[in-house]
Amino acid sequence: MPAPDLLQRLLTAPAPSGHESGAARVWREACAEFAEVKGDKVGSSSARVPARAPGGGPTLAIVGHIDEIGLHLTHIDDDGYLHFGQIGGWDPMVLVGQRVSITTRGGPVVGVIGRKPVHLMKDEDRKHVPEIKDLVIDVGAKDGEEARKLVRIGDFAVIDVSPVELPNDRLVSRSLDNRVGCYVAAEAARLVAQEGGAPGDVVALAVAQEEVSFAGSRTSAYALRPDLAIAVDVTFATDQPGIELGPITKHTLGSGPVIAYGSTLHPRISELLHDAAEVAEIPFTLESLGRGTGTDADAIHLTREGIPTGLVSVPLRYMHSPVETVALEDVDAAARLIAAFAQRLEPGMSFER
Repeated sequence: MPAPDLLQRLLTAPAPSGHESGAARVWREACAEFAEVKGDKVGSSSARVPARAPGGGPTLAIVGHIDEIGLHLTHIDDDGYLHFGQIGGWDPMVLVGQRVSITTRGGPVVGVIGRKPVHLMKDEDRKHVPEIKDLVIDVGAKDGEEARKLVRIGDFAVIDVSPVELPNDRLVSRSLDNRVGCYVAAEAARLVAQEGGAPGDVVALAVAQEEVSFAGSRTSAYALRPDLAIAVDVTFATDQPGIELGPITKHTLGSGPVIAYGSTLHPRISELLHDAAEVAEIPFTLESLGRGTGTDADAIHLTREGIPTGLVSVPLRYMHSPVETVALEDVDAAARLIAAFAQRLEPGMSFER
Protein backbone atom coordinates (compact mmCIF):
# COMPACT_ATOMS: atom_id res chain seq x y z
CA MET A 1 0.00 0.00 0.00
CA PRO A 2 1.84 3.13 -1.17
CA ALA A 3 1.54 6.25 0.96
CA PRO A 4 -1.30 8.45 -0.37
CA ASP A 5 -0.12 11.51 -2.27
CA LEU A 6 -2.07 13.93 -0.06
CA LEU A 7 -0.54 12.48 3.10
CA GLN A 8 2.95 12.69 1.60
CA ARG A 9 2.44 16.34 0.69
CA LEU A 10 1.06 17.17 4.13
CA LEU A 11 4.05 15.55 5.83
CA THR A 12 6.57 17.63 3.89
CA ALA A 13 4.92 21.01 4.58
CA PRO A 14 6.53 22.77 7.59
CA ALA A 15 3.62 23.80 9.83
CA PRO A 16 4.10 23.90 13.60
CA SER A 17 1.43 25.39 15.87
CA GLY A 18 0.62 28.95 14.89
CA HIS A 19 2.28 28.56 11.49
CA GLU A 20 -0.05 26.11 9.76
CA SER A 21 -0.57 28.00 6.48
CA GLY A 22 1.66 25.80 4.30
CA ALA A 23 -0.01 22.53 5.27
CA ALA A 24 -3.44 24.20 5.26
CA ARG A 25 -2.99 25.20 1.61
CA VAL A 26 -2.17 21.62 0.66
CA TRP A 27 -5.23 20.29 2.52
CA ARG A 28 -7.64 22.89 1.13
CA GLU A 29 -6.44 22.34 -2.44
CA ALA A 30 -7.03 18.59 -2.18
CA CYS A 31 -10.44 18.91 -0.54
CA ALA A 32 -11.64 21.47 -3.09
CA GLU A 33 -11.94 18.62 -5.59
CA PHE A 34 -14.96 17.16 -3.78
CA ALA A 35 -16.19 19.65 -1.15
CA GLU A 36 -16.90 23.29 -0.36
CA VAL A 37 -13.71 24.55 1.29
CA LYS A 38 -13.19 27.45 3.69
CA GLY A 39 -10.44 28.82 5.91
CA ASP A 40 -10.54 31.05 8.98
CA LYS A 41 -8.48 33.62 10.86
CA VAL A 42 -7.03 31.06 13.30
CA GLY A 43 -5.59 28.93 10.51
CA SER A 44 -8.14 26.13 10.50
CA SER A 45 -9.80 24.75 7.36
CA SER A 46 -13.12 23.06 6.61
CA ALA A 47 -14.46 20.96 3.73
CA ARG A 48 -18.23 20.42 3.61
CA VAL A 49 -19.92 17.56 1.75
CA PRO A 50 -23.67 18.34 1.57
CA ALA A 51 -26.30 15.84 2.65
CA ARG A 52 -27.95 13.63 0.05
CA ALA A 53 -31.18 15.55 0.53
CA PRO A 54 -32.14 18.81 2.27
CA GLY A 55 -33.35 18.55 5.87
CA GLY A 56 -31.69 15.19 6.37
CA GLY A 57 -29.64 13.74 9.19
CA PRO A 58 -27.39 15.48 11.72
CA THR A 59 -24.28 17.42 10.70
CA LEU A 60 -21.08 15.53 11.47
CA ALA A 61 -17.72 17.25 12.01
CA ILE A 62 -14.59 15.12 11.51
CA VAL A 63 -11.72 16.93 13.20
CA GLY A 64 -7.98 16.41 12.79
CA HIS A 65 -5.36 18.94 13.85
CA ILE A 66 -2.92 20.10 11.20
CA ASP A 67 -0.19 21.58 13.39
CA GLU A 68 2.99 19.75 14.38
CA ILE A 69 5.57 20.32 17.09
CA GLY A 70 8.50 22.55 16.17
CA LEU A 71 11.04 25.12 17.37
CA HIS A 72 11.14 28.93 17.49
CA LEU A 73 14.20 31.17 17.59
CA THR A 74 14.62 33.15 20.81
CA HIS A 75 18.19 34.56 20.67
CA ILE A 76 21.12 34.93 18.28
CA ASP A 77 24.45 35.16 20.07
CA ASP A 78 27.54 37.02 18.90
CA ASP A 79 29.20 33.79 17.74
CA GLY A 80 26.33 33.14 15.33
CA TYR A 81 24.59 30.35 17.23
CA LEU A 82 20.80 30.32 17.39
CA HIS A 83 19.08 29.65 20.69
CA PHE A 84 15.54 28.32 20.57
CA GLY A 85 12.43 27.29 22.45
CA GLN A 86 10.00 24.49 21.74
CA ILE A 87 6.58 24.65 20.08
CA GLY A 88 4.76 21.74 21.68
CA GLY A 89 6.41 18.99 23.70
CA TRP A 90 9.90 17.74 22.83
CA ASP A 91 12.21 15.21 24.43
CA PRO A 92 15.49 17.19 24.15
CA MET A 93 17.43 13.96 23.58
CA VAL A 94 15.60 13.60 20.26
CA LEU A 95 16.92 16.97 19.04
CA VAL A 96 20.64 16.30 19.45
CA GLY A 97 22.28 15.69 16.07
CA GLN A 98 19.25 16.69 13.99
CA ARG A 99 19.16 18.85 10.88
CA VAL A 100 16.49 21.54 10.92
CA SER A 101 14.80 23.69 8.30
CA ILE A 102 14.14 27.26 9.45
CA THR A 103 11.38 29.18 7.69
CA THR A 104 12.48 32.80 7.15
CA ARG A 105 11.38 35.79 5.08
CA GLY A 106 14.07 34.92 2.55
CA GLY A 107 13.17 31.23 2.32
CA PRO A 108 14.30 28.06 4.11
CA VAL A 109 17.61 28.07 5.99
CA VAL A 110 19.20 24.76 6.97
CA GLY A 111 20.85 24.32 10.35
CA VAL A 112 22.07 21.58 12.66
CA ILE A 113 21.69 20.95 16.39
CA GLY A 114 25.01 19.69 17.67
CA ARG A 115 26.53 18.78 21.01
CA LYS A 116 30.01 18.53 22.47
CA PRO A 117 31.78 15.43 21.05
CA VAL A 118 31.61 12.45 23.36
CA HIS A 119 35.43 12.29 23.39
CA LEU A 120 35.56 15.65 25.18
CA MET A 121 32.85 14.93 27.73
CA LYS A 122 33.57 14.20 31.34
CA ASP A 123 31.82 11.20 32.89
CA GLU A 124 29.16 13.39 34.50
CA ASP A 125 28.53 15.13 31.15
CA ARG A 126 27.79 11.80 29.47
CA LYS A 127 25.17 10.99 32.09
CA HIS A 128 23.57 14.40 31.87
CA VAL A 129 20.37 14.65 29.82
CA PRO A 130 20.53 17.89 27.83
CA GLU A 131 17.88 20.53 28.28
CA ILE A 132 16.46 22.70 25.52
CA LYS A 133 18.31 25.70 26.95
CA ASP A 134 21.62 23.84 26.56
CA LEU A 135 21.18 23.28 22.80
CA VAL A 136 21.82 25.63 19.89
CA ILE A 137 21.32 25.63 16.13
CA ASP A 138 24.37 26.14 13.89
CA VAL A 139 23.55 27.63 10.45
CA GLY A 140 27.19 28.01 9.41
CA ALA A 141 27.36 31.73 10.17
CA LYS A 142 30.83 33.09 10.98
CA ASP A 143 29.41 35.44 13.64
CA GLY A 144 26.25 36.96 15.04
CA GLU A 145 26.09 39.70 12.41
CA GLU A 146 26.00 37.18 9.58
CA ALA A 147 23.48 34.97 11.41
CA ARG A 148 21.13 37.92 11.93
CA LYS A 149 21.09 38.51 8.17
CA LEU A 150 19.91 34.94 7.65
CA VAL A 151 17.28 34.57 10.37
CA ARG A 152 15.21 36.62 12.81
CA ILE A 153 13.94 36.12 16.32
CA GLY A 154 10.53 34.46 15.98
CA ASP A 155 11.39 32.41 12.89
CA PHE A 156 10.27 28.79 13.28
CA ALA A 157 11.90 25.50 12.44
CA VAL A 158 11.04 21.84 11.95
CA ILE A 159 13.23 18.76 11.77
CA ASP A 160 14.55 18.41 8.21
CA VAL A 161 13.61 14.84 7.28
CA SER A 162 11.64 13.25 4.46
CA PRO A 163 9.01 10.50 4.80
CA VAL A 164 10.34 6.95 4.43
CA GLU A 165 8.35 3.84 3.57
CA LEU A 166 9.40 0.64 5.35
CA PRO A 167 8.31 -2.96 4.72
CA ASN A 168 4.85 -4.10 5.80
CA ASP A 169 3.28 -0.79 4.73
CA ARG A 170 4.98 1.20 7.48
CA LEU A 171 5.35 4.95 6.95
CA VAL A 172 7.97 6.91 8.92
CA SER A 173 8.02 10.70 9.16
CA ARG A 174 7.92 13.71 11.41
CA SER A 175 4.45 15.30 11.82
CA LEU A 176 2.42 12.11 11.44
CA ASP A 177 1.01 13.55 14.67
CA ASN A 178 -1.32 14.76 13.36
CA ARG A 179 -1.23 15.07 9.58
CA VAL A 180 -2.63 11.53 9.79
CA GLY A 181 -5.78 12.90 11.46
CA CYS A 182 -6.18 15.62 8.82
CA TYR A 183 -5.71 13.09 6.05
CA VAL A 184 -8.24 10.70 7.61
CA ALA A 185 -10.79 13.52 7.97
CA ALA A 186 -10.35 14.52 4.33
CA GLU A 187 -10.40 10.95 3.05
CA ALA A 188 -13.51 10.06 5.06
CA ALA A 189 -15.29 13.10 3.61
CA ARG A 190 -14.10 12.15 0.10
CA LEU A 191 -15.48 8.63 0.53
CA VAL A 192 -18.81 10.11 1.61
CA ALA A 193 -18.84 12.42 -1.41
CA GLN A 194 -18.03 9.45 -3.65
CA GLU A 195 -21.19 7.74 -2.36
CA GLY A 196 -23.31 10.80 -3.17
CA GLY A 197 -23.30 12.15 0.36
CA ALA A 198 -24.60 10.94 3.72
CA PRO A 199 -27.96 11.51 5.45
CA GLY A 200 -26.59 14.75 6.89
CA ASP A 201 -23.80 17.19 6.03
CA VAL A 202 -20.29 15.89 6.64
CA VAL A 203 -17.65 18.54 7.38
CA ALA A 204 -13.97 17.58 7.49
CA LEU A 205 -11.81 19.95 9.54
CA ALA A 206 -8.05 20.51 9.70
CA VAL A 207 -7.72 22.64 12.82
CA ALA A 208 -4.84 24.72 14.12
CA GLN A 209 -2.87 24.94 17.37
CA GLU A 210 -3.82 21.64 19.05
CA GLU A 211 -0.29 21.14 20.37
CA VAL A 212 -0.38 24.39 22.32
CA SER A 213 -3.97 25.40 23.10
CA PHE A 214 -6.77 23.49 21.27
CA ALA A 215 -7.60 26.90 19.78
CA GLY A 216 -8.55 25.66 16.32
CA SER A 217 -10.92 22.95 17.47
CA ARG A 218 -12.56 25.27 19.97
CA THR A 219 -13.18 28.11 17.52
CA SER A 220 -14.13 25.83 14.61
CA ALA A 221 -16.63 23.88 16.67
CA TYR A 222 -18.12 27.13 17.96
CA ALA A 223 -18.49 28.55 14.44
CA LEU A 224 -19.75 25.36 12.79
CA ARG A 225 -22.00 24.22 15.62
CA PRO A 226 -22.23 20.59 14.38
CA ASP A 227 -24.73 18.14 15.84
CA LEU A 228 -21.89 15.75 16.68
CA ALA A 229 -18.16 15.42 16.10
CA ILE A 230 -15.39 12.85 15.85
CA ALA A 231 -11.85 13.87 16.72
CA VAL A 232 -9.19 11.98 14.79
CA ASP A 233 -5.70 11.75 16.26
CA VAL A 234 -2.89 9.31 16.90
CA THR A 235 -2.39 7.19 20.00
CA PHE A 236 0.50 5.20 21.43
CA ALA A 237 1.24 1.98 19.56
CA THR A 238 2.11 -0.63 22.16
CA ASP A 239 4.32 -2.88 20.04
CA GLN A 240 7.55 -1.04 20.79
CA PRO A 241 9.97 -1.84 23.64
CA GLY A 242 9.26 -0.28 27.03
CA ILE A 243 5.48 0.08 26.75
CA GLU A 244 3.63 -1.32 29.77
CA LEU A 245 0.20 -2.76 29.10
CA GLY A 246 -2.48 -2.31 31.74
CA PRO A 247 -2.46 1.46 32.13
CA ILE A 248 -2.50 1.51 28.29
CA THR A 249 -4.65 -0.77 26.15
CA LYS A 250 -2.98 -2.93 23.50
CA HIS A 251 -2.89 -1.22 20.08
CA THR A 252 -0.35 -2.70 17.68
CA LEU A 253 0.49 -1.42 14.22
CA GLY A 254 -1.85 -3.13 11.80
CA SER A 255 -4.62 -3.76 14.34
CA GLY A 256 -6.84 -1.02 12.89
CA PRO A 257 -8.14 2.27 14.29
CA VAL A 258 -8.76 2.70 18.01
CA ILE A 259 -12.29 3.54 19.17
CA ALA A 260 -12.33 5.34 22.51
CA TYR A 261 -14.82 5.11 25.34
CA GLY A 262 -14.47 7.70 28.06
CA SER A 263 -15.99 10.03 30.60
CA THR A 264 -15.85 13.05 28.28
CA LEU A 265 -16.89 11.12 25.16
CA HIS A 266 -20.49 10.45 24.16
CA PRO A 267 -21.33 6.76 24.69
CA ARG A 268 -23.77 6.55 21.80
CA ILE A 269 -21.14 7.78 19.35
CA SER A 270 -18.66 5.20 20.64
CA GLU A 271 -21.28 2.47 20.25
CA LEU A 272 -22.20 3.62 16.74
CA LEU A 273 -18.52 3.56 15.75
CA HIS A 274 -18.20 0.07 17.25
CA ASP A 275 -21.26 -1.14 15.31
CA ALA A 276 -20.11 0.49 12.06
CA ALA A 277 -16.73 -1.23 12.31
CA GLU A 278 -18.30 -4.64 12.92
CA VAL A 279 -20.82 -4.33 10.08
CA ALA A 280 -18.16 -3.11 7.63
CA GLU A 281 -15.71 -5.78 8.90
CA ILE A 282 -13.06 -3.16 9.69
CA PRO A 283 -10.51 -4.31 12.29
CA PHE A 284 -10.31 -2.12 15.39
CA THR A 285 -9.26 -2.01 19.02
CA LEU A 286 -10.77 -0.20 21.99
CA GLU A 287 -9.44 2.13 24.67
CA SER A 288 -11.03 3.44 27.84
CA LEU A 289 -10.26 6.94 29.12
CA GLY A 290 -11.31 7.99 32.60
CA ARG A 291 -10.58 11.70 32.29
CA GLY A 292 -9.62 13.87 29.32
CA THR A 293 -8.37 12.42 26.06
CA GLY A 294 -5.45 14.79 25.38
CA THR A 295 -6.98 15.49 21.96
CA ASP A 296 -9.22 18.07 20.32
CA ALA A 297 -12.17 16.12 21.70
CA ASP A 298 -11.48 17.78 25.06
CA ALA A 299 -12.28 21.20 23.60
CA ILE A 300 -15.05 20.20 21.21
CA HIS A 301 -17.32 18.47 23.72
CA LEU A 302 -17.36 21.63 25.90
CA THR A 303 -18.19 24.05 23.10
CA ARG A 304 -21.43 26.07 23.29
CA GLU A 305 -24.05 23.97 25.10
CA GLY A 306 -22.00 20.83 24.51
CA ILE A 307 -21.30 18.84 21.33
CA PRO A 308 -21.56 15.03 21.47
CA THR A 309 -18.06 13.88 20.60
CA GLY A 310 -16.27 10.64 19.79
CA LEU A 311 -12.60 9.82 19.26
CA VAL A 312 -10.93 7.60 16.66
CA SER A 313 -7.16 7.20 16.82
CA VAL A 314 -4.43 5.62 14.70
CA PRO A 315 -1.67 3.69 16.52
CA LEU A 316 1.71 5.40 16.19
CA ARG A 317 5.20 4.51 17.39
CA TYR A 318 7.80 7.03 18.66
CA MET A 319 5.39 9.94 19.17
CA HIS A 320 6.83 13.48 19.09
CA SER A 321 9.96 12.47 17.23
CA PRO A 322 11.26 12.71 13.64
CA VAL A 323 10.65 8.97 13.17
CA GLU A 324 6.97 8.65 14.05
CA THR A 325 5.70 5.42 12.48
CA VAL A 326 2.25 4.21 11.41
CA ALA A 327 0.81 1.34 9.42
CA LEU A 328 -0.88 2.64 6.28
CA GLU A 329 -3.59 -0.01 6.58
CA ASP A 330 -4.64 1.54 9.91
CA VAL A 331 -4.84 5.00 8.33
CA ASP A 332 -7.00 3.68 5.49
CA ALA A 333 -9.22 1.71 7.87
CA ALA A 334 -9.80 4.79 10.07
CA ALA A 335 -11.10 6.76 7.08
CA ARG A 336 -13.37 3.90 5.98
CA LEU A 337 -14.72 3.50 9.53
CA ILE A 338 -15.69 7.16 9.86
CA ALA A 339 -17.25 7.21 6.38
CA ALA A 340 -19.32 4.15 7.31
CA PHE A 341 -20.29 5.81 10.61
CA ALA A 342 -21.49 8.92 8.73
CA GLN A 343 -23.90 6.81 6.69
CA ARG A 344 -25.59 5.56 9.89
CA LEU A 345 -26.63 9.04 11.08
CA GLU A 346 -30.32 9.06 10.25
CA PRO A 347 -32.72 12.01 10.55
CA GLY A 348 -34.23 12.49 13.98
CA MET A 349 -31.43 10.80 15.91
CA SER A 350 -31.18 12.02 19.50
CA PHE A 351 -27.97 12.26 21.49
CA GLU A 352 -29.63 13.41 24.69
CA ARG A 353 -28.53 11.49 27.77
